[in-house]
Parts: sequence; C-alpha cells; structure tokens
Amino acid sequence: MKKHIDTLKQELTKHIIGHSTLINALLIGLLSEGHILIEGLPGLAKTTAVNALAKALGLEFKRVQFTADLLPSDILGAEVYHPKTESFVLKQGPVFTNLLLCDEINRASAKVHSALLEVMQEKQVSIGDHSFAVPSPFVVIATQNPIDQEGVYSLPEAQLDRFMIKTLVGYNTEAEEFEIATKIANQSFAPIEQVIDAETLQAMQAEVKEIHIEPTLSAYIIKLIFATREPRKYGLEALENSIAFGASPRASIDLIKASKASAYLRGKTEVSPIDIALCTKEVLRHRIVLSYDAEVEDVSSDDIIDAILQQIEID
Repeated sequence: MKKHIDTLKQELTKHIIGHSTLINALLIGLLSEGHILIEGLPGLAKTTAVNALAKALGLEFKRVQFTADLLPSDILGAEVYHPKTESFVLKQGPVFTNLLLCDEINRASAKVHSALLEVMQEKQVSIGDHSFAVPSPFVVIATQNPIDQEGVYSLPEAQLDRFMIKTLVGYNTEAEEFEIATKIANQSFAPIEQVIDAETLQAMQAEVKEIHIEPTLSAYIIKLIFATREPRKYGLEALENSIAFGASPRASIDLIKASKASAYLRGKTEVSPIDIALCTKEVLRHRIVLSYDAEVEDVSSDDIIDAILQQIEID
C-alpha cells in the first residue's frame, strides 16, 4: 500500500504547499481512525488541507462553521414532526458524514461542544429515544485560532481528550509563500483528483492495525504517559509545579496507534523509537493541563514533553 500513500501525498501537495507536518498528522489520524485538532493562524490552509484530503479520498465531506449561536441540533439533526403522517422523522445533521470539519470550533459554546462527545467516542448519535450510527470511516477534524480570544470558549478537557492529535500550523517559508501567491494569481493550482476509494482506505487502516510494536516500546510509551502524572517518580521533580493534570489512558492508546500509523507512512512493518518520537508531542500536547505556575513562567506543554523525552529511556 506504500504506493497509495505516495500517490495520496502527491495529490495533497497540489494544494498544500509546505506544511508536511500537517499532511502527516492528517494521514496518521485518518489511518488510525483518530480525530484531529489543527491550531494555526488565519490563512494557513487549514481548511484547504481538509478539503483536498476529502477530494483525494472521494469521501463524503461536510463543514460546520462554529459560531456563538450554533445549537447542538445544527450539528446532530433532530426529529421533525410530520402532521400528515402523525409521526416523527429524523432530519440528519452534518455529523452524518465521513469527514466532518468543525471550523473554528472554539467559537461555539460548551453546550455545542458536548454534542460531539458521544459521536467522537462511540461513533453514534442519540436523538430522542434512538441512537443512529454515523458512516464509516468517520473522522472529526477541527480548527482553531490561537490568538483571537474575543468571543471564544476553551474546549473542555473531556473533549480535548477525544482528539487523537493536536497539530500546530505555522507560516510558510518565503519560497513556499512565493509559490502560493504566484499560483493563486495565475489560477494555476491543479485540480485534486480522487486517488483512493473508501474500500482501499479501510484496507489500509486494517494494515496499520497489524503493524508490530515490541513490548519494550509499548512499555516505554506507558512510562512517557505516567511521567506526565507522576514526574517525581521518574526523576522530573522540576516539572511537578508545572503540571496540574497529566495525560489520560486514552493518550497511551492513541500514542501506540499513532506510532503504528507513522511506521506505516514510512513504509515500515514495525514501530521504531523514531515513530514514537515523531508522534509524542502531537498526541500529548493538548492532554497535559498546565498549572498556574507554568503559565506565569511561560512553560508550554511542548517544553514539558521535551523534558520527559530527554529523561525517560527505553529499557
């Protein structure tokens, strides 16, 4: 399936100039059936990347622009009463799709965020007295702007924990931005073509699950997670005052899954320490709750993860 990965990446780079980390994060999330949170400044091709991915895969794609007046039923749907038949009929919301883009997710209220909790975990929606399964594959890809704090609501930890990956998108290089501006001015972006179908994608997801990981590497991953909860136990006393809460058990599961997907993307049949190193920040950065001391001292979750990676060794 390596040829499919190369073809898919080549197709995505038609519209995504640079941002290799974003492309890898999208593919890791997709291959391991995990949800993705993308954080970056406006105009950095976050939405363009998701659009390109949906077209290249030929999957059903829906976008919801999150705003302060959004209601849960605007996402999930509702049961509508039909007077003629004297019965209720389900009107499906945009959540019934393969790729759901939640644009600027932090602009909606906690009530709307809670509407996504069930579907992100259980891949089903409860409306009225009934539960409805969403199509497979199903992945939520959300974007948020890190600097605009007016009219935004922080995502609750329970929802953040349901995202497998949080990836950060920065500015392009000068050469990349020149290429983007030139192509837009000349309208020379090539159209995205479908290169993989849903059946092939599901076969690839099955292959990712079969990627081997040594017990020593699984144990290493568990140590990394526990070091965020009990830093003193692992010789990281300096981090105790910076961490309010460590990563949850979902982080252990997701880091193993992401490492397998990373190995698959690199054409390997088993996970190596390189794959774990490539995925650790993406999987953990949104799951470590920083203390007030950390915020005062301008310590980020990435700084904490760097310290943990330097301290913990593979047995």
